[in-house]
Amino acid sequence: MAIQEIYVDYEVSGSIHQAFVAWDDVRSGPRPGIMVGHAWGGRTEFEESKARGLAQQGYVGVAIDMYGKGIRGSSPEANAALMTPLLENRAELQTRMTAALAAVHSLKTVDANRCAAMGYCFGGLCALDLARMGTEIAGVISIHGLFMPAQNLTDIAISAKVLCLHGYDDPMADPQSMLALATELSAAGADWQVHAYGGTQHAFTNPQANDSASGTVYSPAADARASVAISDFLQELFGE
Repeated sequence: MAIQEIYVDYEVSGSIHQAFVAWDDVRSGPRPGIMVGHAWGGRTEFEESKARGLAQQGYVGVAIDMYGKGIRGSSPEANAALMTPLLENRAELQTRMTAALAAVHSLKTVDANRCAAMGYCFGGLCALDLARMGTEIAGVISIHGLFMPAQNLTDIAISAKVLCLHGYDDPMADPQSMLALATELSAAGADWQVHAYGGTQHAFTNPQANDSASGTVYSPAADARASVAISDFLQELFGE
């Protein structure tokens, strides 16, 4: 096995964004492409490591960039300043997700007809919005993601399968918002699953999360369960 890694620039409304791409060059021919959306601080080694893990499973892992090339947050305040405008302008968020998917489709190693999206925290909301747009994508995965609906999208059928991996005690997505999401997905005709992990807070897959005051705490058990659920879901989608 030889995992190859490159950075790929792509354009969004005149601005340059940069994705991290990983794939196994032992395999030949196009294979499913899996987008990995980042948390509120921008793309980091965390998301790139997830892309590498996907490459090891036989996919092309693409850690996308929602903020622009080289733009990262360095504190909670800076992270919020980057994320909040996109939460308030979901049409722009959706434009950036569509451009990222087009960049994935353009990769020679990717089978453009077999793609999925996953994301962590803010990236989970981004993945859900891709499905909410009715995008023709096999599936999306939200991992300790945000659930607030996109008010600019109404009466759109969701064709993508949806998997949400959720900490039941997540202060950023309480049980009521989880139930609201289930109602929304059902109304859109989606094939959906929500796995809620008891005694689990936000950012449960990130070993660096250790702030109980803000409700962001790593959970090895939930992380392990989520890894199995992700692998099983992608296997269901692509049979890889």
